[in-house]
Amino acid sequence: MLLEAKNVSKVFRARRGGGETVAVKDATLRVEPGRFIAIVGESGSGKSTLGRLLLNLLAPTSGTVELDGAPVAGMDRREAFAYRRQVQAVLQDPAGSLNPRKRVDETVGEVIRLHGMARGRTAVRDRVAEVLEQVGMTPPGRFLDRYPHELSGGQRQRVLIARAIALNPRIIVADEAVSALDASVKAGVLKVMRDLQDRLGVGYIFITHDLPVVRKVADEVYVMKAGEIVEHNTKAAIFAAPQHPYTRELLAAAPVLT
Repeated sequence: MLLEAKNVSKVFRARRGGGETVAVKDATLRVEPGRFIAIVGESGSGKSTLGRLLLNLLAPTSGTVELDGAPVAGMDRREAFAYRRQVQAVLQDPAGSLNPRKRVDETVGEVIRLHGMARGRTAVRDRVAEVLEQVGMTPPGRFLDRYPHELSGGQRQRVLIARAIALNPRIIVADEAVSALDASVKAGVLKVMRDLQDRLGVGYIFITHDLPVVRKVADEVYVMKAGEIVEHNTKAAIFAAPQHPYTRELLAAAPVLT
């Protein structure tokens, strides 16, 4: 499986006044299962918009997003539903992404039922327990009946990851997924993500401004500035010998993670 953005641009046009904002310009990116791809850049660089294009939450103004060579924009409803199962999202704000009125088993179980991954209350609950265990929430029985406010920030983020992997996706788009967590909790969530990469073969598009984290987890790095990808290389090459002045600026300003 190969997910690609090919020369993708996204222009937002103002309803009044005729102005426009180029959020992404001629971006090309590819990710396969088992690869950890990072997109880095400052706020406003276009990295989150590119992530939404890859998730098919936005339609590109030009260029194409393709899954195994098939344009995502041309998918019918059935194909788009299947795409959702293969390409999942984990977002920055777990509190905002979780319904405060739903228990953990309901939050994760509803996507399992919707996509037919298990049928019947017992089977669904067993599948929820299985994915909770995969993200390190053990024993899962302690968490199934909890509400989001009864969980820590790190636990809520793990629930979002559990909800994503419940569908056996091949790719997860993680947009600032650990930026709101403190250092020790962040390390634990990142370990979960790498373990899933190793055990399940999940690929990641990891959108972040946190270069020390990228240095620890990424295989490849795309650097974005003002909507454009200005540099792409392996993690080792980016950190050892950055070619673009903007990349060098980002690295010079980044704290050192020991």
